[in-house]
Amino acid sequence: MDEGRVAVVTGASSGIGRAIAVALAPAVGQLCLVGRDESRLADVADEARRRGARVMPFGLDLTSEQRVRELGSEVDRQFRGLDILVHAAGIYSRAELSDATLDALDAQYQANVRAPYQLTQTLLPALVRRQGDVIFLNSTQGLSASGGIGQYAAMQHAMRAIADSLRAEINPAGVRVITLHLGRTASPLQERIHGHEGRAYEPHMLIQPEDVADLVATVVDLPKRTQVTTMTVWTTRKF
Repeated sequence: MDEGRVAVVTGASSGIGRAIAVALAPAVGQLCLVGRDESRLADVADEARRRGARVMPFGLDLTSEQRVRELGSEVDRQFRGLDILVHAAGIYSRAELSDATLDALDAQYQANVRAPYQLTQTLLPALVRRQGDVIFLNSTQGLSASGGIGQYAAMQHAMRAIADSLRAEINPAGVRVITLHLGRTASPLQERIHGHEGRAYEPHMLIQPEDVADLVATVVDLPKRTQVTTMTVWTTRKF
């Protein structure tokens, strides 16, 4: 365990975020776990501690500007630097353009674009100080949009642009920026999507949260002279 490394993981109370937090715990040693459900966040924190990490759970809604600023101050006070920032939080809404509401568009913008943008901006000095890594968990919809989810796909395209621009800005300071475009990953949300599509839900055929966690652990452990910029992860079976 490396006591010197610190990771912040958003969306850590469930799903992919939880799997990443658990996987990073013995590798980095110090974790700040961010999520809205404080009870589930506490469970993840206990698991991470059992794996040897020092853990700071931080319950908040990432769309709250003030709470994000408070998180930044607390990370600086507790850890005085940051090595890994993983953006695993976000929301999903499905509707054709003819029916999709502007409220749904605004909500997805707030959660999927503005919130990670502000958090990255807030924590950037700490990341530069330690020549850290920023990992954006994106979707394959951020590469090519399907019908019925134009709003969601637009947010993923926006985050890809933000990540690419950020990489150009801060690579010279030694900070790496990684975007992982994920295909269908086993989750309660994916089960609902399958239901909407009239498909049988077979989670064992999908990407598992632990598969994503293994990838994150691998890319952050690459030598600092090397970086993964963009990676696309698909299920083997085509949908």
